[in-house]
Amino acid sequence: MAEKDINLFKDFPPVSTDQWFEKIKTDLKGKDYERALVWRTNEGFNVQPFYRQENLEDKGYLNALPGNFPYVRGNKKQNNDWFIRQDIQVTDLTAANAKALTILNKGVTSLGFVITGNKAISGSDLDVLLKDICLEAAEINFVVSGNVAQLAEAFIGHTRKRGYDLKTVNASINYDPLSELVLKGKMAASDAETFTSVKNAVETSAEMTSLQVISIDGKNFNNAGSSIVQELAFSLAMGAEYLSQLTELGVNAGIAAPKIRFNLGIGGNYFMELAKLRAGRLLWSQIVSAYKPECHCDETCDCEEECKDGICRCAGKMKVHSETSIWNKTVYDAYVNMLRTQTEAMSAALGGTDSMTVLPFNSFFEETGEFSERIARNQQILLKEESHLDKIVDPGAGSYYIESLTDSIAEEAWKLFLEVQEKGGFLAAFRAGFVQAKVNEMADKRRKAVAIRKESLLGVNQFPNFSEQAKIEFGKNFFEPVSQKVDGAEAEPICLFRGAEEFEKMRYATDTFAKANRRPKAFMLTIGNLTMRKARAQFSSNFFAVAGYEVVDNNGFASIDAGVKAAKKANADIIVLCSSDDEYTEFGPQAYELIKDDAILVIAGAPACADELKAKGIENFVHVKTNLLEALKDYNKKLGIN
Repeated sequence: MAEKDINLFKDFPPVSTDQWFEKIKTDLKGKDYERALVWRTNEGFNVQPFYRQENLEDKGYLNALPGNFPYVRGNKKQNNDWFIRQDIQVTDLTAANAKALTILNKGVTSLGFVITGNKAISGSDLDVLLKDICLEAAEINFVVSGNVAQLAEAFIGHTRKRGYDLKTVNASINYDPLSELVLKGKMAASDAETFTSVKNAVETSAEMTSLQVISIDGKNFNNAGSSIVQELAFSLAMGAEYLSQLTELGVNAGIAAPKIRFNLGIGGNYFMELAKLRAGRLLWSQIVSAYKPECHCDETCDCEEECKDGICRCAGKMKVHSETSIWNKTVYDAYVNMLRTQTEAMSAALGGTDSMTVLPFNSFFEETGEFSERIARNQQILLKEESHLDKIVDPGAGSYYIESLTDSIAEEAWKLFLEVQEKGGFLAAFRAGFVQAKVNEMADKRRKAVAIRKESLLGVNQFPNFSEQAKIEFGKNFFEPVSQKVDGAEAEPICLFRGAEEFEKMRYATDTFAKANRRPKAFMLTIGNLTMRKARAQFSSNFFAVAGYEVVDNNGFASIDAGVKAAKKANADIIVLCSSDDEYTEFGPQAYELIKDDAILVIAGAPACADELKAKGIENFVHVKTNLLEALKDYNKKLGIN
């Protein structure tokens, strides 16, 4: 008979947090705990090296079940399924329909029809665009800039004409005049006209409860270099602005809130992005409750006992569409983008997103094709069919680390949200420049972090592909931040940019220069101490390869004279002396005298004798504290590369 109630841990006495700290401090051997192990995040809080049960004691939401207020654990009770979305650029209705049917057969469950211009979509247009598409089997989304109320009415009419129950069809229309202000500095119409239009869209679509007509594009903050806290706080503030404007126009929050969808970017900070979605649901449910939404649900209401005080809790369910970020994607070593989007997709899935777009790895620099689109689709399909991430509700629940991150993000985002509210709400805060100032401050911080390699972009500022050359000709302004500012802008808009742009601009200049001349060559003059010369040669090879230079590494030279002769024979433009600090005192001046103006001499490292070497005319040093971007720009300038 099997034994019961066996205590498997009886031989392992409990260990207190203080005991853990004492052990850690002993292992650190005098190093400062805060400096060595505590992570200082861009989000305004520190991440500790370990968390324990006691870190969860003050988290009031931990007893909430999945599908219940405040929805930290997700909107669903039974599973973690999400819609797999792919967007289609609509220039021809018949062609768009054909592509939609094709990708639906390849695993897509959500279609995004991107309709440029101000073309009004009529019921007859929808008959062509949505022909043979089962509206109950796929989520339908429209990205338009035209009359939203008219489109909502046409879509409801089309749905009803085809015999579908309006309650069983999931759809959205991406209408977000506040994001127009954010990107262009001005809305297309006056405040009164704009929010009257929003009201008309909400009221027109009221009977179709699963049709959202307001989409808050928080992803724009993400792609402008904001922190996770800023993206979340400003997105929530935009949502609160819509609710305030609509309730003032007489629309109850119980009708307005379910019409809002949040489009959030998902970056490479794996656990933070996961926790962001959980924190977002927590805060949005509290914000909506403050507007005292009336229950407009039917017999399928999920509020259960929570509606007793007259507030419809399920109106505060945050509907989130996640899209992989552009900010951390790269032109060089572009296939690495697949790895980035895979971890981002995992963050969104584990965080409980409602739908997701994985952008193809090349979507931002060339027209996507069947290969890149197929890979992007399959990344989500694999997460469902092989990893089964759609089967378990809120897999991160109970994790000391994830719960602590959720709480910290929620706390910091709430503080920033309240700052926006104190300035009169999102509209007033943006027009006063508060929002832009915060985003720009963080963007500048992240630019610097990329420049000094504190924030890594594999293949660009770390471990570049030495042999890669640009295969595409890019326009003059491709590597510049994107400004969509319009004439007559009433506020300075935010600029979208990628963290890799400045490095890529520099490397592309090298590639262009090499076509007309020859590729600059960096030669490693390795000598002396075996360990130090190999380590410094490896570091320096990566350093100069970032700029697209041809790198020549060497096993070692018997003398400086032999090394310099080999460098000159190789037509080196830059000669990097790689040795130990002690040996630089002798080797540095020797190399300088032999090289003179034939090439640029660089010392690998920051030796104690640096001042002595500088006094003898040696000016160039590269080491881990060097600002990589500025240094390489300077070398490009010296080599005549613009």
